[in-house]
Amino acid sequence: MTNQSIRDAALGLFPGGVNSPVRSYRSVGGDPVPIARGQGPFVFDAEGNRYIDFVGGFGPAILGHAPPAVTGAIAAAAAEGLAFGALGPREVALAEAIRDATGLERLRFLNSGTEATMTAIRIARAATGRDLIVKFDGCYHGHSDGLLVKAGSGVATLGMSDSAGVPQAVAGLTAVLPYNDPAALMRWFEARGAETAAVIVESIPANVGILAPDPEFLETLQSLPRAHGALLIADEIITGFRLRRGLSGVLPAADLVTLGKIIGGGLPVGAVGGRAELLGLLAPEGPVYQAGTFSANPAVMAAGLAALEALTPAAYQRLDQVARHLENGLLTAIKRAEAPASVVRFGSMLSLFFRPVPPRDYAEAREADTAAFAGFHRAMRQRGILIPPSQFETWFVSLAHNEPEIDATVRAAAEALREALPA
Repeated sequence: MTNQSIRDAALGLFPGGVNSPVRSYRSVGGDPVPIARGQGPFVFDAEGNRYIDFVGGFGPAILGHAPPAVTGAIAAAAAEGLAFGALGPREVALAEAIRDATGLERLRFLNSGTEATMTAIRIARAATGRDLIVKFDGCYHGHSDGLLVKAGSGVATLGMSDSAGVPQAVAGLTAVLPYNDPAALMRWFEARGAETAAVIVESIPANVGILAPDPEFLETLQSLPRAHGALLIADEIITGFRLRRGLSGVLPAADLVTLGKIIGGGLPVGAVGGRAELLGLLAPEGPVYQAGTFSANPAVMAAGLAALEALTPAAYQRLDQVARHLENGLLTAIKRAEAPASVVRFGSMLSLFFRPVPPRDYAEAREADTAAFAGFHRAMRQRGILIPPSQFETWFVSLAHNEPEIDATVRAAAEALREALPA
C-alpha cells in the first residue's frame, strides 16, 4: 500500500483518519506519515522513506525502535501465552525493580496512563473523604472526564468542561490553576482547602512543550496540600525512568505517583504507586474498586523488565550527552538564523518554542508562533527528520541516536528555520 492509500482507507475507518488526535497533523498541515516500521533511531513510512525520529512513540522508545533485548523478551513471553487473568512471576519481578529504583512501597499495574491518573484520584478521594481536585493549566493527565477541564473565570473557581460529552457536574469537581504560580495555589487552599482531596501535577510539564518548574512553586506544591490534609499526586508517566533510573526527583514529597511509557518497554502500560496504606485502599484489600483484564499482561511485563535492565547509570549519562549535543546545535542554528525561538531541555526531553524566551506557564506557551512551527515541521520532514506534529509536544532523544543523526538534524534545522520564518 502507498502512503496515500493508507490515509484514504483510514479516513473511512477512523474519526479524522487516526486513532489519537495529534497523529492527524492538523496543527502543522500536510498529510500524516503512515509509519510501517522502526529500527534504532529511524522510522520508515509505507513507501520505504526513512526519517530520523524524535517522536519516539511520544516517550516510551528510550532505547530506540525495536531494541533486540525488548523484542526478544516479548517474543519469549508470547511463546508462553499472552493472557492468563492470573498473578504471574513477571509482574512481581517488574514491580520489585520499580520499587527498588523509586522507593514506592506498593504498586498497581494498569493498561494506560489515563487509568493510572484516574485510579490515583479515586484513591485520594477515598483517603481524604473529599471530592475536589486541583490540576494546572497545560498539564495533561489523560482523557478521563474529571481531567478534561479548562480554567473557570477566576483563579479560585472550579473548572469547566473542555470536551463534549463531559458533564459540567463532573468537570466542576476539578479546579484549574496557573502553573508556576504559588500565590494562586495559596489562594485556592485558603478558600477551598478543607474540600480538596488532592493536587495532581506533571513533575515536569511536557504536554505543552516543556515547562521548567520554579523552585518556590515546587516548595509550595509539596508543603501546602499536606498542611490542609490533601494529597499530592505526581504524574511521572513521561518523566519516570526517562531522566534517570527511577522517578525524576522533582517532587519527592508526593503521596501517590503515576507511571507509564518506559516501564512497559513500548507496550501499553500504566501504574500507580505510593505509600502502603494508600495502595491498600484498592480492592480486594480495600473499598476502592479498580480492575483490568489485561493489567500486568505478561508480554508487557517482560518488555518493561528488559527496558529497565538496559537503563544503567551509564546509559542515562550518554542520553544526557546526546541530548545536550542536540540542544547546543539547535541553539546555534537559532542564533545564526536570528530566529525568535528558544529551546528547553530536561535530560533526554527537549522542546523548541517559536518564542524568544522559554515559557513559564501555558499562557506564555500559547504565545508561541504555531504557524512558524508548522512551517518548520514541514521543512524538517522534507529533510528526513520527524519531530512531533505540534508546537506543544516534546521531542524525545533515545539511546539509539548517535552523533551522525544529531548532526544531520542540526543541519536540517538550520535550513528549516530559515525556510519557516518570513524574510
